[in-house]
Amino acid sequence: MIRSLLLLILLLPLPLWAQTSPLAPHTAEYQVNYGEINLGGARFMLLPPEGDFYQYKLDSDLSLLVLSDKRHIRSEFTYQDGQLTPLRFSHQRTGTGPNFNEQIAFAKEQGKIFSRYKDEKSKLDYSGALYDALMVQLQFRLDLAAGKEPLAYELVKDNEIDDYSFKIVGKERMTLDSGVYNTVKLEVVRDSSKRQTFIWMAPDLGWLPVRLTHFESGSKQLDIKLAKLSLGSEVNNQLAKTE
Repeated sequence: MIRSLLLLILLLPLPLWAQTSPLAPHTAEYQVNYGEINLGGARFMLLPPEGDFYQYKLDSDLSLLVLSDKRHIRSEFTYQDGQLTPLRFSHQRTGTGPNFNEQIAFAKEQGKIFSRYKDEKSKLDYSGALYDALMVQLQFRLDLAAGKEPLAYELVKDNEIDDYSFKIVGKERMTLDSGVYNTVKLEVVRDSSKRQTFIWMAPDLGWLPVRLTHFESGSKQLDIKLAKLSLGSEVNNQLAKTE
């Protein structure tokens, strides 16, 4: 259950960071709740770029009673003219139940993707715009900032190519413990209405997601809220402490 919840995460005064670029180095920390139960937290970090080369990381530590789930995910990609291109992706999971690793290498010039998930290998064709399950969030934010439509993406996950799309619901002012945000509310497009996922993005923070809520058959299951955001020099200071 915790694994399926984490996959939805797909997630400070506003005047200080108005019109922030989605690719500005930052660390965003989120509190993850299952209903009213606090499962733990997730931490996203976009490192300072080296030219057009970027690294994006996710570390999460979730638990519910005797169940636990820890993940370390890293994405490496390049950026040019509003478009992100994946290079490498790694995903390590430990906790209750079987542990696993996922590794993906995107060989665009060869037209191939080499994937390994739970000791099973796969070779997929690389054509068109493709993403991994982490850096697709940044492309999503770039497209929102540029006013692009449709908001539809193909990503490589679990040795397969899957597609996700989103629709804009409207604008909403969101009040959280971490601050008050002017947001645009979006919904994940699905064939069935039994499952609904809503995401609130803050344009003034580079379209950073400040909240994600998931419903199953009308009942709230997952609620992820922004707890803390660090930008610029604060990210460099955090990196220095971990080295």
